[in-house]
Amino acid sequence: MTTLVETSDEEPTLAVARTIAELAWSQAGADIAEPQVAQYVGEAEALLVSERFSDLASLLLTSADVVLASAPEKDLECIFTVISNLVNKAHSPEEALEMANQIGNKLFVLPLDKPALRLKIVMSLYNMLTTPYGRYLLFKKALKLAIAGKVSDLMVPSLKRLDTFIKEWNIGNSEKRDLYLDATNILKETKGSGKESFVYLVKYLSSFAGEDAATASEAKEDAVRAIIEFVKAPDMFQCDLLDMLPVRQLERDAKYAPVYRLLEIFLTSHLDAYLEFQTANAATIKNYGIVHEDAMTKMRLMSLTGLASKGSGEIPYSVVRDTLKVADDEVEYWIVRAIGSKLVEAKMDQMRQVVLISRCTERVFGAPQWRELRSRLAGWKENITNVERVLENAKQTGVPQGLQAAVEAH
Repeated sequence: MTTLVETSDEEPTLAVARTIAELAWSQAGADIAEPQVAQYVGEAEALLVSERFSDLASLLLTSADVVLASAPEKDLECIFTVISNLVNKAHSPEEALEMANQIGNKLFVLPLDKPALRLKIVMSLYNMLTTPYGRYLLFKKALKLAIAGKVSDLMVPSLKRLDTFIKEWNIGNSEKRDLYLDATNILKETKGSGKESFVYLVKYLSSFAGEDAATASEAKEDAVRAIIEFVKAPDMFQCDLLDMLPVRQLERDAKYAPVYRLLEIFLTSHLDAYLEFQTANAATIKNYGIVHEDAMTKMRLMSLTGLASKGSGEIPYSVVRDTLKVADDEVEYWIVRAIGSKLVEAKMDQMRQVVLISRCTERVFGAPQWRELRSRLAGWKENITNVERVLENAKQTGVPQGLQAAVEAH
């Protein structure tokens, strides 16, 4: 087997050309192979001298399949590193991207053979490109290669920085959409990345804002998937899916209207609405793999947050009992569980049999919640302005220090 010798005095590109040629003609006799190797190296040298780097990359890639199949991994990485370095010598960004695509396309042949190494080479090419859009295109190739080679887990660290990359690439909405869908599918199959997968699925669905109904309909199945994943998740209690176009379309869909109604119940209603739905749609619950007992548990917690968000800050135990449909001695258990899940901040007054709510998680944080938050911030700002005005007046009118201290403490 021919091996690259790193200490050779031969120019690296020509050394790689010689190695490739010897691998390609290794089954022929010496009298046939030697002239062919010499001719191949000569062609490579002529292209190198004339700085026809794109043509040189094409020449070196003609026997890439043989190299990928027969060269040891260490030599294979070295060979492709040298070929990839030609990208840095390109005369224009367009030529660099063309060369990177040539190399990437060769690596797509038999992706299940040495997939991790192939992916490493593609990502090395990514770092060599300087144009943002070129990097985006190569990242897409890397994703496809990772999926085809069944090493998509190697892309997970990069996917978790996807939003940062998207800003750098400055790509359009449809391109973002494709990336979000790839990301959610890869992360879904990666252990411990379920939440990140759902986040990108939501971003994918939200990217259809402003699109026409026909375009949004292509995400129908993904909208259903998002709803079912949310309902099943034991630790997700808030989402904004209801306002998204692909989800809204399900409301009048003959097949998926019950799925939309299920989401609506979880985000806006209480346990009694779920129980009524479950009675009428038991087959739907079962077909989507939703465990009724688990859904009951989640719905009780979400019902409690619903009470907390709409109440006066004080909820009688009897209301909690009736809403959650539990026994009297279970009320405090569910309150403690909601506190432990960080859905509410609350204290229980056992003497008065009430729960005092100081904060709660909104099940939906849409336009009404943003308006309320804006109103609260405006109120705080006005209060701060009033305090500053009082302090300024106190300084100008010489209010006694004790009174001024009291104002400042306020």
